[in-house]
Amino acid sequence: MTAKYIIGIDLGGTNLKSALLDFKYKILRKEVFNTQDFIKKERLIQAILDSIHRILKYKNLNKRQVLGIGLGLPGPIDVKRGLVHFFPNIAGWKEVNLKNILEKRLGLPVSLDNDANLMSLAEFRMGAAKGSRNAVCLTLGTGVGGGIIIEGRLYRGSTYSAGEIGHLPINEEGPQCNCRGIACLETYIGNNRIIAQAKKIFPQKISLEKLSQLAKQKDGKALKIWSDVGGHLGVALVGVVNLLNPDAIVIGGGVANAG
Repeated sequence: MTAKYIIGIDLGGTNLKSALLDFKYKILRKEVFNTQDFIKKERLIQAILDSIHRILKYKNLNKRQVLGIGLGLPGPIDVKRGLVHFFPNIAGWKEVNLKNILEKRLGLPVSLDNDANLMSLAEFRMGAAKGSRNAVCLTLGTGVGGGIIIEGRLYRGSTYSAGEIGHLPINEEGPQCNCRGIACLETYIGNNRIIAQAKKIFPQKISLEKLSQLAKQKDGKALKIWSDVGGHLGVALVGVVNLLNPDAIVIGGGVANAG
C-alpha cells in the first residue's frame, strides 16, 4: 500500500497543534489544544499520541498509508538522535529521546526538529524567503526562536542549536530568562512578557489580540507596549543583519500575527 499522507505536530509553550496533510501539503484535519492543560511530560506525550490516533481514526487510515510524523519543537534538538535537550518554556523536559518513545508507541517513522528551523525551511522552499540564498526566520510567541539559511542550506551549528535568537542578551542587566540567561531577547518580547506588561496598565482581562486591536485604535498605552517590543526586536535584528548579512528576514508566530 502506497503512503499518501503525513502527520505534523507543532508543540509550543501555548498550543499543541496536530494536522493531517496530503503530499500537496493540503491540511485535511487539524486539532489545537492548550499546552498548559498537559503540564507533566507524560501527559503531554500522551496528548500527542491521542491526537495522532484520532487523526488516523478520522480517515480510517492504515499506518502504511502514512509516510511518517514530523514534530516541530520549541527548544534545542539533537536531530540525529531525536533527543530533546530541554524546552525553555515547558517544564520537565531534559534529555528526552522523544523520537524513540513515539516510534515504539506508534510503529511509524518520526522526525524531530526545532520549530524555528522547520519554519525557516518552509519559508525558504515555499514561502516569503523563496528565491533567497541567505535568510533569517524568527518565530515570536511564548518563546522567541530563530532559524538561519546560509547559501541555501539550514545552518545548525556544532550541536544543532544555532539560531537561538531569542536567547541573545540585549542588555548587560535585565530579567532572568527561563534558560537561566540574563536579559535574553525573549524576556522582553515573548508573549508572557507582553501580557505581563499589559496587565499592569489595563484593568480588564487582556490578550495579545485585544492589545493589538487597542493599538490599531490608537490607544496610547497599547502603542507604547508594542513600540517597546518593536524597539527590542530591532536592536536584536540590527546585530543579526550585521553578523549574517541576509537577503531576507521572515517573522512569524503568535506575537507577529497579533500585530
